[in-house]
Amino acid sequence: MTGFLLALKSSFGFLSTIPVGITMEGLDEFFKRTYLHQVVGIVLGLMMGAVAYLLISFLPVYISAVLMIAFIYYITGLNHLDGVADLGDGLTAHGSVEKKLKALKDMSLGIGGVAYAALIILALYASLISLYDEASVLYSTTADLARIFFFAMFVSEVSAMQSMLTVAAFGKSIHEGLGSILVNNTTVPKYLIGFVIGSIACVGASMYFGLGISGIFVFLAAIVATFVLLNVSNRHFGGVNGDVIGASNEFGRIIALITVTLVLMYGGIV
Repeated sequence: MTGFLLALKSSFGFLSTIPVGITMEGLDEFFKRTYLHQVVGIVLGLMMGAVAYLLISFLPVYISAVLMIAFIYYITGLNHLDGVADLGDGLTAHGSVEKKLKALKDMSLGIGGVAYAALIILALYASLISLYDEASVLYSTTADLARIFFFAMFVSEVSAMQSMLTVAAFGKSIHEGLGSILVNNTTVPKYLIGFVIGSIACVGASMYFGLGISGIFVFLAAIVATFVLLNVSNRHFGGVNGDVIGASNEFGRIIALITVTLVLMYGGIV
């Protein structure tokens, strides 16, 4: 197996629960090509979009939203949500940077972590319901609503992957680990390759579904919001780690879904 194919296989093993197997050699090849985040994002986005399409087509929206969230965590795992929880513990810890870092890296879960993880899940659910409400104003058929959800789930996952690359490319590592390896290997050229792939995927999807170039606004909104998260992490911890990178995935996905809703609500793009 060539280095690229091994890296591609390992990217799915690292970023999803798809049982492709993963080795240290494979991880080394993947970290040399961190832009493959976007290949994984496109595939996972298509899977999530297809599931959302079917759920919206046959089930009430409230049940559909819960099942969509369940599928997201089934296919991506809980590592990123765990990063949100650890980030929450670190951000809510009082005192010096050292105390915040200790809380960030602590294996035990505190009330800050519980609160942040719960808020992320609630925000994800609220974003899906709000998306349905706004889409229902513009579209009258179930088929059209299902198409909007396919689009939203696809671009939000692509955007979430770019959020992770944004933290890795522009963040400063605070300790050794998988996060630091990702940070050290995500150079600006690799980031830009991921950016181009993600941009084309999002714009292509929005044009395919008759939403103009709105996909680029969704993609950029997630990136801008990630820079805010990066700034917060720098102020509290002096840099980033794997938890912050994982949390950016969850954060970017929600910002993207909110942006799709706002595009439908305010944009004359539809």
